Amino acid sequence: MGINQLGNTIKLKSIDTSSLVDRVEQKLIDIIKENKLKVGDILPREIDLAENLGVSRTVIREALLRLKTVGLIETKKHKGSVLKNPNLLDPIKKILHPAILDENTLKDIFEMRLALEVGMADLIISRITPEDLKELEIIANEIATGDVASKWQIDDEIRFHGKLYEICDNQVLSELQNMLLPMFQYVHDSGLLEKPVSSNEFISHKELVEVLKRKNVQEYRTAIRKHLDNHFSRIL
Repeated sequence: MGINQLGNTIKLKSIDTSSLVDRVEQKLIDIIKENKLKVGDILPREIDLAENLGVSRTVIREALLRLKTVGLIETKKHKGSVLKNPNLLDPIKKILHPAILDENTLKDIFEMRLALEVGMADLIISRITPEDLKELEIIANEIATGDVASKWQIDDEIRFHGKLYEICDNQVLSELQNMLLPMFQYVHDSGLLEKPVSSNEFISHKELVEVLKRKNVQEYRTAIRKHLDNHFSRIL
C-alpha cells in the first residue's frame, strides 16, 4: 500500500521476482498435476512446450533439467521426457552433511530420528517375526549396550536399530535411518547436547528384545522411549 500527495491510499502490487525458468518449472509441475500424469507418461515435446508457454526452448530445457535433477523425469531415446517415480530422499542426501548445517538444524534432525524410533512401534510389532527376534537377541548379546546414553556407539546403533528399521519393511524409513545415524553420531559427539546424562530408568537393548517378544505395542513404545530417554532429555 502507498499514499499519494493528496493522502489517498494507492494499492500497489508486488513484483514477481522469480526467474522465467522458475515459473516454467512450476508450470510444468502444474501440467503434470492437472493432467494427472502417471509414472511412464511422456511430457509434450520441447518445441511444443516452448510454443504453448511462449518461451524459448533454452528455458524449457533448463526447467526440464531441474525436474530431472530432483528425479521427477528422465530422458529416454525416441521418447523424450518421461515421468518417473522419484526417490524422495535423493535431493536431501546431497546436502545432508553435518558440517554444512547449523546447530538448530542438527538438533531438529536429532529429534526427528528419535521421534521416528518411537513412532515405528506399531509397524515393528505388527511385522516382527520369530526369526527377527532371534537375530535381535544375538545382536543385543554381542554389542556393548552400556547403561547410559554416554555409552552410545554408532556401530551398535546400526546393528540393532538398523534391524528395527528393516523389520518395518519401509524403504523410505530405511533410507532415512542410513542418512540420519551419522548425523546422530555427530550431534552426540559434537558437544551440542549441553544437558548432562540423566539418571532416569534406562532400558537396554536386551530388555527391548524381551519387550518385543510380548508383542504389546504400548509396552514397546514405552520401552523404546525409555531406551532413548537420556537422548530426549538432553535436547528437550
